[in-house]
Amino acid sequence: MASDLRVVIPTLDEADTLGGLLADLQAQTGCELDIVVADGGSRDATRSIARRGGARVVTTAAGRARQMNAGAAGFAGPWLLFLHADSRLECNHQLQAALAVMRARPETTAGHFPLTFMDESGPAPGFLFRYMAAKTRTGRRYTINGDQGCLIRTAFFNALGGYDTRHGFLEDQRLAARVEAAGRWQRLPYRLMTSARRFEAEGRYRRYGLMALIMTMYVADLSDFFDTAPTVYVPQSKTRGLTVSPYLAHALDVFGAAPARTRWRALWRVADVAAGQAWQLHLAVALALGALAGERSDDAIADRFACAGRALSSSLPAGLLHNTARMVLFFALAVAVFGPLACLRWWPPGRASGRSKGIQ
Repeated sequence: MASDLRVVIPTLDEADTLGGLLADLQAQTGCELDIVVADGGSRDATRSIARRGGARVVTTAAGRARQMNAGAAGFAGPWLLFLHADSRLECNHQLQAALAVMRARPETTAGHFPLTFMDESGPAPGFLFRYMAAKTRTGRRYTINGDQGCLIRTAFFNALGGYDTRHGFLEDQRLAARVEAAGRWQRLPYRLMTSARRFEAEGRYRRYGLMALIMTMYVADLSDFFDTAPTVYVPQSKTRGLTVSPYLAHALDVFGAAPARTRWRALWRVADVAAGQAWQLHLAVALALGALAGERSDDAIADRFACAGRALSSSLPAGLLHNTARMVLFFALAVAVFGPLACLRWWPPGRASGRSKGIQ
């Protein structure tokens, strides 16, 4: 029987996590799966675990976008699902339910799952993980990432040109932008459990801070930052405690080296996106107050923000508020970047620039 759904899993030294996901996939009911592990050159037992778990292995050069494109290549069935190796499914009919939802949606729809962050003992404790999980329910711009999975029609994926292979990261954000430009995202039923291991290894708030810097440089379209800071997103097997300040200093160096017109355009882009993301602060406050009051679940709070985003996006008051916030943030960023924040490039005395010793 031909498979309707190909599941593509990019891997690089994922022997510790892959077996659990493959077991979850083999237990799925109501759908025929073609499971492909797209390996980027693992040096551990990843490939043998994949074969024992019922997956076919495709080997290609490392790079998650390149690997996922290779895993999807040549599939004639109607559906593709991209999952990270450290994901787990919530129930045995999760993919059947997801496909049922997607079949009722327009052909230019892509689906994502909300997340629960897990450590070795269960759901990862702490407000940051609650907040990040709540954001994945909203489906708002810049909140849809690769660890939420991507269920998409094969024809739509091919029409979008697959994943962008320019860098070894941000392929999920670039695909998300193209999906939104051509269609829409759909939140899928049930959750994906995803590992909190990178946050724990690097420091949860330091990792989150570096993620914010990565997104800032992405929004600013200062791609030289990614070309000259190759360790900004290292493979999981190489994670260790992060020091964020060299990356921030390097970002300022990249900004300062850009032509004046590029710098002002970058500040305007960042201010525009930051104004549109102000709801995230509101969400954080609502989650904190809701927990104190004990009146609302995190899911209910996040769902309220998802609905609010769609309802207010085209209203005149919301547009005026956004434009006002954008102008305020633009001038605040200009003052910060050209003033006090720029001092980080020279303090403490003798610190190396990100282009030399600070970032390897």
